[in-house]
Amino acid sequence: MVEQKAVFTQGNLFRHITVMSVTSSVGLMAIFFVDLVDMIFISMLGKAELAAAVGYAGAVLFFTTSFGIGMAIAAGALVARALGANDTDEARRRATNSLVYGVVFGAVFAAVVWYNLDFLVSLLGATGETRGLAVHYLQIIVPSLPFLMIGMIGGAILRAHGDARRAMMATIWGGTVNAVLDPILIFGLDLELTGAALASVAARLTIAGVALLPLVRNHGGLDKPSIGSLHLDLRPILAIALPAILTQLATPIGQAYVTRAMAEYGEEAVAGMAIIARITPVGFGIIFALSGAIGPVIGQNAGAGLTDRVSRAFRDGIIFTALVVIIASTLFFLARPLLASVFELDGIALSLVFLFAGPLSLMFFFNGVLFVANAAFNNLGRPLYSTILNWGRHTLGTIPFVMVGAAWYGAPGVLIGQYVGGAVFAVLALVLARRVLAEQGPRDTVEPFARQARLFSLFNRRH
Repeated sequence: MVEQKAVFTQGNLFRHITVMSVTSSVGLMAIFFVDLVDMIFISMLGKAELAAAVGYAGAVLFFTTSFGIGMAIAAGALVARALGANDTDEARRRATNSLVYGVVFGAVFAAVVWYNLDFLVSLLGATGETRGLAVHYLQIIVPSLPFLMIGMIGGAILRAHGDARRAMMATIWGGTVNAVLDPILIFGLDLELTGAALASVAARLTIAGVALLPLVRNHGGLDKPSIGSLHLDLRPILAIALPAILTQLATPIGQAYVTRAMAEYGEEAVAGMAIIARITPVGFGIIFALSGAIGPVIGQNAGAGLTDRVSRAFRDGIIFTALVVIIASTLFFLARPLLASVFELDGIALSLVFLFAGPLSLMFFFNGVLFVANAAFNNLGRPLYSTILNWGRHTLGTIPFVMVGAAWYGAPGVLIGQYVGGAVFAVLALVLARRVLAEQGPRDTVEPFARQARLFSLFNRRH
């Protein structure tokens, strides 16, 4: 059996964070770049309703993907802490059970969403032909959620082992498959949205397979699932997964409100927002990867009782965020003429994209602060803090701010209000995270998830 080491308990923390974030983001950006290419291809078809349909569908897919992110957070945190405590048997068992629960819960969640697609898309404000196109697109992709869960959870487990490179390769291979199939299916076979959806399903199958392989070959394999071991890990997994899922679901629900608010300004406004949704993760892929990348660094050091290194990792994560946002925002600003040309932008879509690729992109720093704070909460036994802050950010920090922004500035005000509200809650998250870090002690770093399990136990007894 390969010996597992808690690699993040030694060495330069900023370097660990940088390497993990950059390598993880390469894989993420491979997927995000393909989504961007999808949007370019669809824009080339010259049908505004197709671009708008992808925008509406993207909000629903964000909803389902967020469920997978929550399960991946639980798997990564539990495995990282077990490795930090040098308990490789527990790490392998929890990796196995996290994958099993991910597939089961993912299948149930996908079924619920699939049977309610028409309602969900209508709730976002889609009507007529655009609604039908969005539903058709989602009917093909949503059933593949369990495979996406395998890929996401498998990647989180690999990162918990410090193996960001192999986690990266899973998404790169998925992105490659998608990129190859997209032009063939969309243009070669003239399948348009159907072709884009089928290419996405193939990519998810690829990611799942490539993520599982190194777990078996390079990291001690997986256990044979049993009722006893599944029952043993159910509470610790739920103790992190439930609040983490609730935390992640807040984002697409808030985004759904923003999509509906933008729908008041027509399909071109929704199409412009859909383009922003595609270029944002490409430009800020490293920030999107940061939460999953810094989590194992914090988790391993917390599991080893190295509280000083936990605090320094959090600080370095904030500094890293600021540097990346400044660089990415500068590149976005310089790329404005190219964006206008590639997407053939004009009117309200041009105004929205240029607004984002200017001052608003700098505001993404506050999103990064929330990502780092959530990683700290999830890996220090305070996942409910993430839940409360994220729901606050995407309700109180979204709805009133978007309403005021829209009333003052129209469609651009929708985006402005969303980012201003996010900044307010990022400051709150930073203050709370610093308090949690200051309260760290031996007991906090050894048994935080046992405390969460006891809370669930008390809840079950009372109900």
